[in-house]
Amino acid sequence: MRIPAENNCTLMVKNLMYGAFAILGLFLTNHHCTEGFYSLYLYRRLYRCHTTLDGFAFDYGNVKREKDLSLEEFQHEYDGQRPVLISGLADNWRARHTWTPEQLLLNCGDAAFRISQRSSGKITMKLKDYVSYIQMQHDEDPLYIFDDTFGEAEPGLLKDYSVPHLFCEDFFHVLDKDQRPPYRWLIIGPERSGASWHVDPALTSAWNTLLCGRKRWALYPPGRVPLGVMVHVNEEDGDVNIETPSSLQWWLDYYPLLADEDKPIECTQLPGETIYVPSGWWHCVLNLETTVAVTQNFVNSKNFEFVCLDMAPGYRHKGVCRAGLLALDDDNIEDAKYNAFSETHSLSCSELTRKEKRVRICEPQEDTDSENGTCGASESHNRHHLEFSYDINFLAMFLDKDRDHYNALWSSSNCIGKREMREWLWKLWLEKQGIRDLIWKGACLALNAGKWSECMGEICAFHGLPLPRDDEKLPVGTGSNPVYLVADNVIKLYVEGGLEASLYALGTELEFYSLLCEFNSPLQKYIPAVLASGFIYFANGSYTVVPWEGKGVPDVIAKSDLILGNCKGLDFPFGIWNKKQFEYRKAEMSSCESVSSGGCSKIWPYIVTKRCKGKIFAELRDTLSFEDVLNLASFLGELLRNLHILPFPPLRKSPFVDNHAGFLEDVANSISMPAEWEFYVKTLNMKKKDVSSRLTKWGDPIPSLLIERVDDYIPDDFAKMLDMFKDDNGLLKVRKPCSWIHSDIMDDNIHMDQCQVSCGSGDADLVDSNSLNGPSDSEVIKSWHLSHILDFSNLSIGDPISDLIPLHLDIFRGDPRLLKRFLENYKLPPVSSISQHEPLEREEIWTSFIPGHVLLHIARRQCLGSYF
Repeated sequence: MRIPAENNCTLMVKNLMYGAFAILGLFLTNHHCTEGFYSLYLYRRLYRCHTTLDGFAFDYGNVKREKDLSLEEFQHEYDGQRPVLISGLADNWRARHTWTPEQLLLNCGDAAFRISQRSSGKITMKLKDYVSYIQMQHDEDPLYIFDDTFGEAEPGLLKDYSVPHLFCEDFFHVLDKDQRPPYRWLIIGPERSGASWHVDPALTSAWNTLLCGRKRWALYPPGRVPLGVMVHVNEEDGDVNIETPSSLQWWLDYYPLLADEDKPIECTQLPGETIYVPSGWWHCVLNLETTVAVTQNFVNSKNFEFVCLDMAPGYRHKGVCRAGLLALDDDNIEDAKYNAFSETHSLSCSELTRKEKRVRICEPQEDTDSENGTCGASESHNRHHLEFSYDINFLAMFLDKDRDHYNALWSSSNCIGKREMREWLWKLWLEKQGIRDLIWKGACLALNAGKWSECMGEICAFHGLPLPRDDEKLPVGTGSNPVYLVADNVIKLYVEGGLEASLYALGTELEFYSLLCEFNSPLQKYIPAVLASGFIYFANGSYTVVPWEGKGVPDVIAKSDLILGNCKGLDFPFGIWNKKQFEYRKAEMSSCESVSSGGCSKIWPYIVTKRCKGKIFAELRDTLSFEDVLNLASFLGELLRNLHILPFPPLRKSPFVDNHAGFLEDVANSISMPAEWEFYVKTLNMKKKDVSSRLTKWGDPIPSLLIERVDDYIPDDFAKMLDMFKDDNGLLKVRKPCSWIHSDIMDDNIHMDQCQVSCGSGDADLVDSNSLNGPSDSEVIKSWHLSHILDFSNLSIGDPISDLIPLHLDIFRGDPRLLKRFLENYKLPPVSSISQHEPLEREEIWTSFIPGHVLLHIARRQCLGSYF
């Protein structure tokens, strides 16, 4: 590092003054001065409020500077390897001249931008107010604008710059705007503000172009935690949190303590320069004067595998990516060596426990000779003959092989949700066919796609189905279980919730299909035909497929470590009522125990169904005419009515009578409640007890404000939600019956096919769109109609309004016209024709039209129940 003598002298003087006053304060404190109060801690805070940063004006650093860098040179020398400062990339930007505090104040002074602060809350401030703030503030850690939505607040700013040609490749671009994670920020900060030590989210890379002012950068390569920084990795969900001093505090308190060989890579960024920060690099930024900058994070071919790795379930690999081998203990290192060479599989897994790993780089004055200390990274390396490398194969050694994407908790620190991540990989697979080898490697890291693809191949071979082509190797959609489209077939593996939950999901689905045939329900025409079902399991180094149609207990299940209930005399031992008992037992567990009970089974149920023609509603909804959506609402009304009137198996005896004393302790004694409703009410009341924890750990992010107010949305007793009446003896009874409920009627479970509507005289006729002799284009209108309802793995028995809520909020998006059409075709009886003193027959489940605003109010009270 080359430092001008004057600047170096200034820096030394400042540090000497800082230390001298600190020693004086400590001396006075220790001698109990009676004339005033002296505090070293408070002095340091006061100093940070009023110091200036002229002494940090380094003209050079050890980050290489480049100009007119070609894409080929960048990819060969820097991409994914080391930082670089590049000049010339912003020379033609309008922002180069207009993004100064004065010009921005003139052009968008009334626009409100997000402010970065250390609290979790998000605040906004008008730019004119923020400029006033920075001109007068003396905060210890000044506020600065760090806004990822600046393009929405002031759309014209997006026209003032363009992504430099070196960073145009960004794999997140395949996601819709509302799905992709935050990726671009406007940054405005005064002197002494800045970003504290961090690694960019999801191990993405970043570029940062400075338009005004000067920034001081410090960087460490992956795995080297800066002095004074603590990394927390939650062992349950892999959530990563970093404790770090402010940028200014680190430069003043920690930087002077570093030996030359321990100092970071440094540079001072000047206006017009762009710095590139590779994946996994620690960096800290200090504004030497008021600065304006724009930055973007991106995923390209060099960091894609690291991003996928970071979203894989588990915690060890996340700690190692950021803290190197200091994140490990002796057992972790031995496990990593074992994972690197072992392909042994087991039918059981160890119990998971909730822990949190902390990695801290100790300060020099702390005892570093302790045998169990975490300060001697090199000693740990030598002891285990394992050397850290930011190499994808090395880091993958620390993946937890017993954790699966579909069962593991999703970390709140992941940049996107589970569903979005699966959709992201699927879209990349379709749109970037030239790099499918790379995408496959990423999917194997994040989804364990290789294992599921191998299972799918074995199932195809067993049933004589065509083997999957290259474009059929990845699971499709965003569902909670791996689903594959292979030729004219759909293969679904039941994984979510572990073996027991999967077993009941398939068992109940097969029981339901049997009842459709038994009662000749019109609904069976709109459900994909089942071609095969069974189990696939891994033992002794190979896969075995066992057919199963839902009846009896297969040997592979009987020999497993599941504790099976009484299955004697039941046609479908894993049918709906045993599933309800399982759901109740699971509701008794905490959210942590529930995840642990999911386990790491090597046995997976599966089902093969006939592939539907057409597209799912989620892909079509923005292109459909309103008439098509009205027709969809009509059809859904008929189909859901057929679902809700389908008889369900009788419950011979409530299993709670003997095993759950006091089951109805929270229900008034004057209520005579059928056993079916006992299941429903008691299970929901049980789930309510730790609903906040369950919602926090839900795979897709739920707003924290909603979670905090969840008690306002859920009734204190679900029995109050039942429609009850008094009989002749004065006892309250439940007025409406239970019914089958699908539980997941969303836009990705509605399948539609295209047809042609004849426009000749008389009534319109549907014409097969594939017909060779159909009418000419001038005589027909192409239309979409509902062909199938998909995914019955969440079948349950309960209140039919549970199906109406997701239907209205997701399919109809709250449109009362669609809801009205739906209810008309559901064929509700007139309110006046229903006695208020008699139980409803099954075909009279809903007693009246429910206005949209009333339904939304009900949804506020009930919809959260489906999330836990």
